Amino acid sequence: MGLTYFDAVPHREMLREYSIGAAFLERFRTISRDELRHRQDQRFREVMKRGWEIPFYRRLWSSKGIEPGDIQSLDEIAKLPTYQKSDIMASVEANPPLGDFHGIESARPEVKPTVVLHTTSGTTGRPQPLLFGPKTREMQNLLLARTYLLQGLRDDDVVHSVYGHGLVNGGHYIRETVLHFTGALFISAGTGVETRSRTQVELMRDFGATVLVGFIDYIRHLAEVAREMGIVPGRDVKIRMISGGFGREPRELISEAWGGAETFDWYGIADTGVQAAEGPDHAGCYIWEDAHYVEIIDPDTHQVLPDGQQGNICTTVLFKDDIYPCIRFNTNDLSSIDPGLDSPLGVRLRRMTGFHGRSDNMVKLRGINVYPIALGGMLQAQPETTGEFVCRVDRKGARDEMTVLVEVRAPVDVRPALAASYRELLRRKVGVDIQVELVDRGATAPLTEIERRQKPIRLIDNRPPR
Repeated sequence: MGLTYFDAVPHREMLREYSIGAAFLERFRTISRDELRHRQDQRFREVMKRGWEIPFYRRLWSSKGIEPGDIQSLDEIAKLPTYQKSDIMASVEANPPLGDFHGIESARPEVKPTVVLHTTSGTTGRPQPLLFGPKTREMQNLLLARTYLLQGLRDDDVVHSVYGHGLVNGGHYIRETVLHFTGALFISAGTGVETRSRTQVELMRDFGATVLVGFIDYIRHLAEVAREMGIVPGRDVKIRMISGGFGREPRELISEAWGGAETFDWYGIADTGVQAAEGPDHAGCYIWEDAHYVEIIDPDTHQVLPDGQQGNICTTVLFKDDIYPCIRFNTNDLSSIDPGLDSPLGVRLRRMTGFHGRSDNMVKLRGINVYPIALGGMLQAQPETTGEFVCRVDRKGARDEMTVLVEVRAPVDVRPALAASYRELLRRKVGVDIQVELVDRGATAPLTEIERRQKPIRLIDNRPPR
């Protein structure tokens, strides 16, 4: 028998190179930017070496006239073309079922026997195959453990996870992280389809959950379900910490819904794992720069933007040198990088300003870019809403119109005036007229599929193709 999964994971060496817990703070409070850059450059060279062994990258780079040896250091990374999910899916289409982007065929013997296969959720289209070698799979787990420990996870915590399972990566990723690199007790509840929402609330109460992790839309939904059941967050379910991708969600409302729990943001995607995370200072998401080289690029030109400007997150994973290297992956997720290095924690890492939405999930109305997630954040801050919404776009004549369906608790007789006030709020903040339709609690669920999807649908585009 060849090497097993665990034979191929040098976890002690990984923990020395990529510290977590107190060792992480000690290292990154003292490391110089020059030393960090040197480490990034060394790791980038190894990743590039691996990239040239993989048909997908040879084809991508050769098409731009780049040959082996042309890119000598991280200083030259911007000469490489970016790629995105559509390029991966084209690889799968041409080379079914797994594509030629991963390098399984040319993998070193110590990782070749064991490859982890998952898929994306399919939120932005057909699910994409996700492939991991043992070492880089556990590296992603280690870095998420770094995230949770920085945010305050303790050995005596009970972690309730609402990330989904099946072929989807999310729930497995979180479970492996907590079990392999922390001492906390883990409840793998999954989505509302895997474990009914009411049962999840009972599990949290009965097992004494203290930490809640998952997509924030569903975490907010569970608080509503708990109250309907007469179970009061903060009294009957004592959650002290919530960690997930908040985006534009109003954080104080989620905290209040769960009895004052402290909330923490982090950013990552299935291909790369966690890239950046908020700490106890709540001063932005620290980029794990020892493991990821993050650029912000113009959504149209793909040119690198200066710090402070919003654009697409473009990531190179500096540890993925076995299966599926990620070299200048254009996520189409929008964010910006804080131009300052001063940190309340004293950590000498750059910070990302969080997830702002998707550049490919934007609707242009009368020349103005409108992002559904931004509209949701504005409306969720209104006290009458449940926090659930969905945007619908229709073409009326030669003009595109957007309507936001918003769930509210308000009586029917006050809804016309309330809808008018929400419409004025959006017009004032966005700069274009957007229709608002108020609906009962639960009415958007068939459209957003919040009980069964990891990431609820927030935009329904009914426009015919041009």
